[in-house]
Amino acid sequence: MFPDLFSIGPLTLHTYGLLVATGCVVGILVTVWLGKRYGINQQQVMDMGFIIILSGIIGSRLGYVLMNASYYWRHPIDILKIWDGGLVFSGSMIFVILVMGFYIKRYHLSFWQIADLWSPAAAIGQGIGRIGCFMAGCCYGKPTDACWGVIFTHPKSLAPLNELIHPTQLYSSLSGLIIFIILMILHTKRRFEGQVFLWFLILHSTSRLFIERFRGDDRGFIAGLNMSMTQLGAILILIAAVVALFIRISRKEKDQTKR
Repeated sequence: MFPDLFSIGPLTLHTYGLLVATGCVVGILVTVWLGKRYGINQQQVMDMGFIIILSGIIGSRLGYVLMNASYYWRHPIDILKIWDGGLVFSGSMIFVILVMGFYIKRYHLSFWQIADLWSPAAAIGQGIGRIGCFMAGCCYGKPTDACWGVIFTHPKSLAPLNELIHPTQLYSSLSGLIIFIILMILHTKRRFEGQVFLWFLILHSTSRLFIERFRGDDRGFIAGLNMSMTQLGAILILIAAVVALFIRISRKEKDQTKR
């Protein structure tokens, strides 16, 4: 659509990068607001935000590079070109959880509470950032004859040109915004720590499994399982989140019974 907003000399403002950055800023603002409810000061939220954004970019890019290892083995310099698109949300999520695990342990925080705190930010960040994917043409869909199909014509677009395809980037954006609304409502009704985070994993993984059916870009297909690597990752996360949710609910009910 519009990969580049404008250029000034050798500097170009890429739409993808701008929208991803906007999603990060909005996510942090939402978390600052939620943090007040949990007694977490703004400075600590900003510190965590910096760590999450940095580790999220590294993890998501690493995930994409691993899924397209053969290409990046031949073009290693392209690994740095994140403005051209190519970020895997599941890779970001896994890397962020690992890095934040060390931070939480260092400052003696509750993992489940911090995970709940940042879950809406992850959803709204994806909702906005995926619009950047749409502008760049990455994460494109399969050919379709649906009336809502889109045609990319910009020569710098990463999507196939002059072909009617599914706007999977917008599917992901819409699902992110819907999940964000659900999570914000859950925050007002939260019964135990981890409830918001686990529902985020369940909702996100479910939406990914659905949207992946319409993706047309290379997803690291696993022939033996007849699914992409992203689908496999989503299934594993979904199963783990459902099991963890039942365990948390069971523990909550046992605690209430003892009282």
